[in-house]
Amino acid sequence: MRPFRRDATGDDTEPVVALWRAAGLVVPWNDPYLDIERKLEVQPELFLVGEADGRIVATAMIGYDGHRGWVNYLAVDASSRGDGYGRLLMAEAERLLVERGCPKLNLQVRSTNSDVIAFYERLGYTDDRVSSLGKRLIPDLPPASPPLE
Repeated sequence: MRPFRRDATGDDTEPVVALWRAAGLVVPWNDPYLDIERKLEVQPELFLVGEADGRIVATAMIGYDGHRGWVNYLAVDASSRGDGYGRLLMAEAERLLVERGCPKLNLQVRSTNSDVIAFYERLGYTDDRVSSLGKRLIPDLPPASPPLE
């Protein structure tokens, strides 16, 4: 398989949001347009898209805070699952984080998503047996509208 990854840009917003929606990653309390806008302002080189045949088939939003690395919005188009794109993006995420001196990568998966949990376990990830807590500091509601054409 040839290299297929590149840094995301603002021009990728619509196909990325469509991919995230199809993959079930968009939830009512997170506006994906704002998430992309924010990521393009902070460590934009850690927002990756994977392309095949000229279309975006995978994404990974990576972050490093000096203590832990994170991966969010890992998504692979349903028609491309099983082709290794998720594994390739995770390997690239790990490489980019190690390059920055990151000692550990964390990620969150909904506990009901057994297929995705199994995917990460095959890559060597284990359940840390922690509870994930969150507090909304800036509400995203109402969702931003896609750009008018």
